[in-house]
Amino acid sequence: MIKEDRKKQDLFWYVLVAILILIPFIPRVAANSFTQHVFILILLYASMSQAWNIIGGYCGQVSFGHSVFFGIGAYGAGMAIVKYGIVPWPGIVIGSLIATVVAVAISYPCFKLKGHYFAIATFAIVEIFNRLFMVWYWLNGALGLDYPMLKVGWKNFVWYKTKIPYYYGALILFVIIFGIVRFIERNRFGYYLKAVREDQETAEAVGINSAFIKLAAMALSAFLASFCGAFFVQYNFRVEPPMVMSLHVSMLFVLVTILGGVGTFFGPLLGAMILIPLQEYTRVYWGGLGSGVDLILFGFLIILIMVRQPKGIMGLINEFQNYRNRKRRRIISTEAEIN
Repeated sequence: MIKEDRKKQDLFWYVLVAILILIPFIPRVAANSFTQHVFILILLYASMSQAWNIIGGYCGQVSFGHSVFFGIGAYGAGMAIVKYGIVPWPGIVIGSLIATVVAVAISYPCFKLKGHYFAIATFAIVEIFNRLFMVWYWLNGALGLDYPMLKVGWKNFVWYKTKIPYYYGALILFVIIFGIVRFIERNRFGYYLKAVREDQETAEAVGINSAFIKLAAMALSAFLASFCGAFFVQYNFRVEPPMVMSLHVSMLFVLVTILGGVGTFFGPLLGAMILIPLQEYTRVYWGGLGSGVDLILFGFLIILIMVRQPKGIMGLINEFQNYRNRKRRRIISTEAEIN
C-alpha cells in the first residue's frame, strides 16, 4: 500500500520526465513553422528565466535588470557578424565575459541595498544601459544591427528555410542551463544561496560570506543570460536596444519564473509553457486590439495564481500532493483502527 501510494505521488514527476524525453522529437511532429517557433521561444525563455532564477529565486535577490546582460550577449554575437564579419562564436564568448564583469561591477554597490531598494536600483540600471546603447555610435545606436546574408549552417548558426536547427540549438542551451542549476541545487553552493535567501544575518553568523555568494550568483546568472541573448539575436537576425534591453524584456523573465514557481527547479519551464504560447497566440489572433493584450492576460493569470498560491504552479502542485498524502494517511490510519 505504501509503495503504491509513493508511485501515485510521483506520477507528476514521471509525466514531466516523459515530456522532457519527448522534447527532442517535437520538431518532427510539429511540422508547422509557427508551432516550431513557439516551442523555440518556450525553451529560450525557460532557459533565460532559469538563469534569472539563480539570483532571484535561489538567492532571493529580486533583479529587474537582467535584460542588460541578455542585451550584452545579443550585441556580442551581433557585433562579431555585422561589424567584424566573422562567425558569432568569439562574440558570444566575449559578450558573456563582458556581461559577467558588468554584473559584478554594478551589483557590488547595489547589494548594499536590501529588499525593494535593490529591486528599484536594478530598474534604474536597465534605463541607464538602454539610453547608453541608444546613443552609442559604435553600436549603431537606435538603428541597431541588421544581419547581412550569411552562409547557412552551424558555423554561422544561421538558417533561412527551416527552424528545426534553431530548435535543437535552443534545446542544447536549455539542457546546459538547467543542468548547471540542477548541479548547483544539489551542492554546497546551492545550500549557501538558500541560506542567504532565508536569513542573511543567520547565514553570516554560521560563517557564510553572503556578499561573495550574492556576487557569485549574479555573475553566473549574467553569464548564462548573455548566452540566451546571443541565441536570440541569431534567431532574429537583428538587434536594437528596445528589443533586448528594456524593462518589458526583464519583466517577462520575472513573470515566467513567478508564475511557475520562484526558487524551484521546474518553475521556469512550467511558467514558459503557459506564458509564451499565451503571448504568441494572442499576438497572432488578437493583435488587432493593440499591443499589450498579452500583458493584461499575464497580469490576470498571475494575480489569480498568486492569490491562491504565492509559490506559483509548483506551489499548487506541492499543495495538491500534500493534500493527497494527508488524505491517504487518514485512510490508512482509519483502516488500521478498524483492523
